[in-house]
Amino acid sequence: MRKPQLKRKVRQFTVVIEQDEDGYYVASVPSLPSCYTQARSLAELSPRIREVISLCLAEQDAPRMKFVALEQVEVSA
Repeated sequence: MRKPQLKRKVRQFTVVIEQDEDGYYVASVPSLPSCYTQARSLAELSPRIREVISLCLAEQDAPRMKFVALEQVEVSA
């Protein structure tokens, strides 16, 4: 008996690709905060940015902690 396949939603993202001073290609996704990666070649960069987008989307779906308080603490050293 075959397992039913889940339909996966296809989403498109704009990816900004830049080259740094060391020659690395850096890809970032402006619509996903902290979603970026780098590689030596564009061929390496493509699968890496797909992977990091998947990770960023999974992180968005993860349960979040609820903010409780901000506190300053003094310690004598």
